[in-house]
Amino acid sequence: MATRIPESEALLTPAEVATMFRVDPKTVTRWAKAGKLSAIRTLGGHRRYRESEVRALLAGIPHQRTGD
Repeated sequence: MATRIPESEALLTPAEVATMFRVDPKTVTRWAKAGKLSAIRTLGGHRRYRESEVRALLAGIPHQRTGD
């Protein structure tokens, strides 16, 4: 099931998120699998993360699931 993303919503790669948190990109993938961060799949199957959600997590604001 595909999730519609507003055109203005910035998406980050696992490497970009990993740089922000100073962790390995595989850690970001594990966070997504654990539900700590929601991932969006590209048509090629790659994960992307909403910048707003990543910044909220970085600021310590709890993650709110949105009917994805």
